Amino acid sequence: MIKNMNWGKGIVAGMAMFMLFIIFMCVRMFALPADEYDHHYYEKGLNFDKDYAKEKQVVTDHAQPAIQVNGKLVNITFTAPATGSIKFIRPSSQALDKTFPINTELDRVANVSATSLVKGRWHIVLEWQSNRKPYLYEKEVDIE
Repeated sequence: MIKNMNWGKGIVAGMAMFMLFIIFMCVRMFALPADEYDHHYYEKGLNFDKDYAKEKQVVTDHAQPAIQVNGKLVNITFTAPATGSIKFIRPSSQALDKTFPINTELDRVANVSATSLVKGRWHIVLEWQSNRKPYLYEKEVDIE
């Protein structure tokens, strides 16, 4: 008692399942978040040489600043009077990044209040001028 097999229904069912699979994959692919990339990639590439020269100037002049974190106060001691900025970059959220101006005048020490910063790891970017020379220095610190 073998029944006649209808191949047409099997082919149509297979094609329908394949089409459903393709539709499912398309919906899933477009539902994923877009790749996050740096929109300023090319600008940063063009400025790399300038930043590298500033970082090299720190090494050449032995101008590495001393950075100490005391609670919610960040003390930065420069080798000479400095004017510039300090940028606190939060690796986990760009919205938390903050920039503060620095002007040490004669005492060579800058104190930056970190009360507006959340606890955790921060990337500090110091960009300053001393004796008419530009400098750039980066360091990781923990704010408690």
